[in-house]
Amino acid sequence: MKLLRNPEVKSYFIRYAIFTVLAVLGGLAISVPGGVYTGIICVTGGIACYFFTRRRYQKIAVMNEGLDQILHGDYTMNFMKDQEGELAILSTEIVKMTIRLREQAEMLEKDKVYLSNSIADISHQLRTPLTSIRMITPRLQREGILPEERMRMVQEVNSLLSRVDWLIASLLKISQLESGTVHFHLESVHVGELMKKAMEPLEIPLELKEQKIVLDIPDEISYRGDFLWSVEAVGNIIKNCMEYTPFGGSLHISAEENPIYTQIVISDSGGGIAPEDLPHLFERFYKGKGAGKGSIGIGLALTQMIISRQNGTVNVQNKKNGGAEFHICFYKGAV
Repeated sequence: MKLLRNPEVKSYFIRYAIFTVLAVLGGLAISVPGGVYTGIICVTGGIACYFFTRRRYQKIAVMNEGLDQILHGDYTMNFMKDQEGELAILSTEIVKMTIRLREQAEMLEKDKVYLSNSIADISHQLRTPLTSIRMITPRLQREGILPEERMRMVQEVNSLLSRVDWLIASLLKISQLESGTVHFHLESVHVGELMKKAMEPLEIPLELKEQKIVLDIPDEISYRGDFLWSVEAVGNIIKNCMEYTPFGGSLHISAEENPIYTQIVISDSGGGIAPEDLPHLFERFYKGKGAGKGSIGIGLALTQMIISRQNGTVNVQNKKNGGAEFHICFYKGAV
């Protein structure tokens, strides 16, 4: 009789009992056999309704138990398998919701681990130049230091500060891209103009290393994208190629367009990339074997994010005759 303790069920059966009494009295008013027959029908119906209701509430109890297990982190509960009816439909929807919750919980856990690792990497990258600055500052305060030595240390501090500034700026850009707060202004981007703009900050370093860039880009080559963000992406690749190209070397940039995509190829005459580094080159904070002392490992990661959000792809390979070769494709349709 546990079921009758439920206020909803108790109220229903009280009303049904009142209805039964009234029906029997009405039947007796007509004839005694009629009243007896009505009473038998009503009692039989009440018994059948009781067992049906009890079975229904047992299923609901099972579902409640399953939901309680889910709330306590146990996602293995299987409700009403291979059954039909409204409760079975509701059970199926709960199972779908459970799967979604489990997936979201797993994603949140992965995000927590990723965030923790990223913070550790960022802290390490910032601590290195700041530690160097902290070591140089006391030396600058010493008396009797030669002007040439003081100037050298000041230049070193400025270089370290520029590195910190670039790191923070790049991390902010990555954060904006990941959070979806960046809105790309799609327009017709001419590849020739893009390359000229991307090479402007590198003119002095190229001159100091006596490197040259050979452009093979027809005037009509273009694609739809965001010009300024594309300058950032392409500039990082050119800078990477320049750093790994020896003194007096050269870079070659070409472009072609077809009905499917616009492709930009940037290659250098350096020593190439170690085969074990190729699959990880676009990972954040990854530095290969040949990475320079000042390498941070986020430039190419930022590049990939920018290009992918413009319906593009970027990959790298080694040339047969030496050097690295980056392939950038901006597609005209969905990929």
